[in-house]
Amino acid sequence: MTSKKVKKIGVLTSGGDSPGMNAAIRAVVRTGIYHGLEVYGIMRGYSGMVEDDIIRMEGRSVANIIQRGGTILKTSRSDEFMEYEGRKKAYENLSKRGIDGLVIIGGDGSFRGAQIFSNEFDIPCIGLPGTIDKDIAGTDFTIGFDTAVNTAVEAIDKVRDTADSHNRLFIIEVMGRDAGYIALHSGIATGAENILIPERKTNVNDIILSLEEKEKRKKLVNLIIVAEGDEFGGANELSAYIKSKLPNLEVRVCILGHIQRGGSPTCMDRLIASRMGYHAVECLIEGRYNLFVGILNNKMHYTPLDEAVKKKQRINDEWMKIVKILAT
Repeated sequence: MTSKKVKKIGVLTSGGDSPGMNAAIRAVVRTGIYHGLEVYGIMRGYSGMVEDDIIRMEGRSVANIIQRGGTILKTSRSDEFMEYEGRKKAYENLSKRGIDGLVIIGGDGSFRGAQIFSNEFDIPCIGLPGTIDKDIAGTDFTIGFDTAVNTAVEAIDKVRDTADSHNRLFIIEVMGRDAGYIALHSGIATGAENILIPERKTNVNDIILSLEEKEKRKKLVNLIIVAEGDEFGGANELSAYIKSKLPNLEVRVCILGHIQRGGSPTCMDRLIASRMGYHAVECLIEGRYNLFVGILNNKMHYTPLDEAVKKKQRINDEWMKIVKILAT
């Protein structure tokens, strides 16, 4: 990678949207302008880069967006960008504007695309972890996780009220196809009796025994939180199995779905997105390329993109011990 001076940068959001992406866009745009750079917004992620959907951005372009969920730049997944010819077309669209640096806000799939693109065409890239799943190693926080988990907690608290009124078992499914952090954090925070996540093998017979034991103790309010990607299946599959084993138990299913992606970002997500966006531009100016910007122990932490796409955030065994002890 050549150590060239960056003069024009592009910013895009890619993959699934997450609350706080707009705050990150705002920080990138205004920090870039502060340093005298031209800043361009690339619409619809890598699709916009391939299709030349790129706009010049000014300070006023990002006014009044920090509190908004979603992303003003839109997002998508691009099959064309996965092919070399598509990436070449994207490079040509950047080149004709003189864009010589990129900030990519997204998850590990977005980082993988950035790494390949940068290696092929010598375009400096900086990644910001924008994903509600919190599944990227090298950062304590990802943009959108705090909002998503607070949305889940608020919904689960409301479900608990009706569970208490009717003495029912509620199985609540939260997002997390490959990662169980939303299920884990929201489950602990709401006092769930069982939490099922993709990272741990599910012994559903243990859950049946636990429910039978709690019934004997007259503990009639039970919540089970399940990540959508749990190996046993989602909430509907688990409900069907429990009903087959405990036919007298009243079981209800609640799937929270995409409400976890939306909504105004929390203060935490606005702060970390702003901080990360600022440091992304600083990295490009300083000639530090092909990194993703994270926060560890409240300090900025920089991970090479090629490492970021290989590692997943691991769930500490202590969390699972806490779940078991507090649910008794």
